[in-house]
Amino acid sequence: MAHRFILRFWGSLSVLGLLLGALFFAGSLTPSLLPRTFLTQGVLSGVCFAVGYGIGALAALVWAYLELPMPAGRFWRGVKLLAAAACVVVVLVFLWRTAEWQNSIRTLMKLAPVETGHPFKVGLIALATFVVVIVFARLFALAWRLISRALLRVAPRRVASLVGGLIALVLFWTAVEGVLFRSALHAMDSSLRRLDELMEPDTPQPTDPQRTGSAASLVSWPDLGRRGREFVAGITRPEEISALTGRPAKEPVRVYAGLSSGEDAEERAHLAFQELIRTGGFSRKYLVVIVPTGTGWIDPEAMGPLEYLTDGDVASVAIQYSYLSSWLSLLVEPSYGSDAARALFRQVYDHWTKLPRDARPKLYLYGLSLGALSSEQSTELFEVIGDPYQGALWVGPPFESRIWRRFTAGRNAGTPAWLPRFGDGSYVRFTSQKDALGEATAPWGPMRLVYLQYASDPVTFFDEGAYRRPPAWMVGPRGPDVSQQLRWYPLVTFLQLGLDMAMATTTPMGFGHVYAGEHHVDPWIAVLGLEGQWTPEVAGKLKEAFRADRPQP
Repeated sequence: MAHRFILRFWGSLSVLGLLLGALFFAGSLTPSLLPRTFLTQGVLSGVCFAVGYGIGALAALVWAYLELPMPAGRFWRGVKLLAAAACVVVVLVFLWRTAEWQNSIRTLMKLAPVETGHPFKVGLIALATFVVVIVFARLFALAWRLISRALLRVAPRRVASLVGGLIALVLFWTAVEGVLFRSALHAMDSSLRRLDELMEPDTPQPTDPQRTGSAASLVSWPDLGRRGREFVAGITRPEEISALTGRPAKEPVRVYAGLSSGEDAEERAHLAFQELIRTGGFSRKYLVVIVPTGTGWIDPEAMGPLEYLTDGDVASVAIQYSYLSSWLSLLVEPSYGSDAARALFRQVYDHWTKLPRDARPKLYLYGLSLGALSSEQSTELFEVIGDPYQGALWVGPPFESRIWRRFTAGRNAGTPAWLPRFGDGSYVRFTSQKDALGEATAPWGPMRLVYLQYASDPVTFFDEGAYRRPPAWMVGPRGPDVSQQLRWYPLVTFLQLGLDMAMATTTPMGFGHVYAGEHHVDPWIAVLGLEGQWTPEVAGKLKEAFRADRPQP
């Protein structure tokens, strides 16, 4: 029975679809920005096979619908057999080379090479994925036929078919997006909310009344949330700073308001602002307005170097706006981060501008990932041009970042998209693992913007147009952490980059979307205007303390 069902299923498949699907499958095995496991490779290859099959099957249906002549006879059967054999050879060759292609990325990211690409496992997972997609597609086709048949009683055949297809599409979209996707997001959000509320036994509540989360704080310890408690507890101690720099240091100020500390972004921003005043944040030499990632996390790899370089004379303030990871927040709730960023910046900036210029801190912005995009949107240049903040460090900006896209598109001729130079460098500069900030042809102006980005970061370099053309960062010399064997294939590269974006934080530190502390040192020095205040020896010691390959606790 099962044998008969399999044969009937196989006989129902489109020959052209199978041929094109095989080519898509082969293309999916080539490298993209990040290394893959056999599981993620199998799922990706199955989806690519299904997409290629769908295009081929649709082309065959359109050909038949237009009643164009179909080739037949022994010659045509021979052509199909030769084409099928060629596709099988291509697939086998590409499967054989999978390990080599994955190692071309792994070597750059200092990962141990793999001995095999697990072709058998990849093939089985791809087949299972393909079958699931095909079954779903055939359920859609069945619904289309049933609805169209019912409409034949009141409408002509072609009208019934068109309207039936539209109704089926709406029904399936509602089921997938409105029920499955939203339900999954709701479950994930609830789970992450409960995780955020868990009290970590190894993170004690501060006893110093000047610390956020203490008994005297305006923000209670539970209302900080998990990410807020991590941020507040991870403060760099003055003795740690002095031990490395040999200079006297203060205890930095860290202020945070979790999602449960206010009903909306305005309320949380006002609470964080009041707490910043209470803790003396405006009396520090430097003040940084932070926009966290989607989960509310603030990267200690960025905060540590900042507090060392400022001798602890710095205050940082942030509010939480989501529980979801940045790439999910970017897809389903992109405005939440910008709303929170604008609310917090407006509170801080309005008070800051009323302080005497010679008695107020220097004001800066910072954001990582979705936090970088939201921090960009926290204010417009025309709103602050009369009294501008001093600068910003934006790390791993998502591909949708409007200001980042403008700078990248307007880059100087001859500079790559993954490390552009814009104008004379007096306003904005880009850097990566290797410091490139000194390549500017002019000194800094009154406002300093720095982008830290890795060429292998798919959150930054995902390209929504990659289905039809190569991304700009593939033209010209590649980034030092991007495989030289990466090639562009229509649609396939788009799907590869989509998977890369979802897996962006699975890389070793210093690659992908995982930014190392050592690579923040030079950007912070540039943004804060500390050139000449730190000897190369001390800066080197700080980089060594935060180097990417150091043992992690």
